[in-house]
Amino acid sequence: MANDLETASVLFRNAMREAFRKHSTWYLIQGALLVVAGMLAIIYPLMSAVAVVVLIGWLLMFSGIIQAISLIGAKHAPHFWLQLISAILAILVGFLFVREPGQGLVTLTLLLIIFFMIEGVSKIVFALTIRPMPQWGWVLASGLVGVILSVLLLAFLKVTAIWLVGLMLGVQLISIGAAIANMAWQARKS
Repeated sequence: MANDLETASVLFRNAMREAFRKHSTWYLIQGALLVVAGMLAIIYPLMSAVAVVVLIGWLLMFSGIIQAISLIGAKHAPHFWLQLISAILAILVGFLFVREPGQGLVTLTLLLIIFFMIEGVSKIVFALTIRPMPQWGWVLASGLVGVILSVLLLAFLKVTAIWLVGLMLGVQLISIGAAIANMAWQARKS
């Protein structure tokens, strides 16, 4: 069984290398476009953040409508009312995001702040748990950064909501684009 898995893994890696080598120009173009899109998202964080909120709103409405349609004729399904409430909430939240993207930005920013706080606290607890191990201080430091960052972002929520989502989108697009372009470049060189 382990041999079959290792063989399949090697075959998959070789196929991916060949695909990257064969289509490296397109991957380079894709990577460059993603980097440019990421830079634009960082330069214009409000515009990119509003675009993200509106897109999420439309996706929520669409998924809620599809979920509601799938419930037609399923009144006797287990937890029918919970599924119906979920569909209605998706439609309602999606509509509110599309109608009031500024409020959606604040909501998403609050969710990110909560995420940073929980992530920071969990890293601090983990660091204190592994304390005798070497380099535990780095884990502790990253947890403290997460907690401090979340407190600072919360303290300046009105300003934070304007740029945080756009900045994070930009950084993500740049990192994805750079990774794809680097893989394509390395495939092209070999």
